[in-house]
Amino acid sequence: MGKGRPTPKRREAERRRRQPVTAPKNRKEAYRQMRARQAAERARIREALARGDERYMPERDKGPVRRFARDWVDSRRLVSQYFLPFSLVILLATWIPLQPDIRAYVYFAVVSVIWPLMMVSVLVSTIYVGWRVKRLAKERFPDQNVRGVGWYAAMRALQVRRLRFPPPTVLPGGKPVPQKR
Repeated sequence: MGKGRPTPKRREAERRRRQPVTAPKNRKEAYRQMRARQAAERARIREALARGDERYMPERDKGPVRRFARDWVDSRRLVSQYFLPFSLVILLATWIPLQPDIRAYVYFAVVSVIWPLMMVSVLVSTIYVGWRVKRLAKERFPDQNVRGVGWYAAMRALQVRRLRFPPPTVLPGGKPVPQKR
């Protein structure tokens, strides 16, 4: 079945495709247009990253092995992800104006007990996450390069969940994150 019209001549097709060129009037206008184009491109990339489009991710986040590591970390609640909020609480506890004898007790508890305990638990959690993810990745992806995936997972586990990038695609427990409408 035909298309119902003759094929346009090349000249006609090119004429229809052409658009008037609007060259900037001066350097200032050229910079303004360039910044607007760059801002639009950044916004497009940011939206694609928020959707989880792997084409726009940095090289360190691409591939099935890295996706597995992200999902493994995101599907668990780990001690190391509470490190930054806990550190903030400890910092605020030392700023509270208290009587000198109580302040000395708080400083002693923070410096001698709480802080070292938190550091040891974060260190153990980090080592465990790195070791476990690397071992599971080797089993699941025997033909893929798993170099650095343990460190990648351990560093992701140290981040507060809401600040992780790329954003988590699974909830703690392994269920997928509900899509926003």
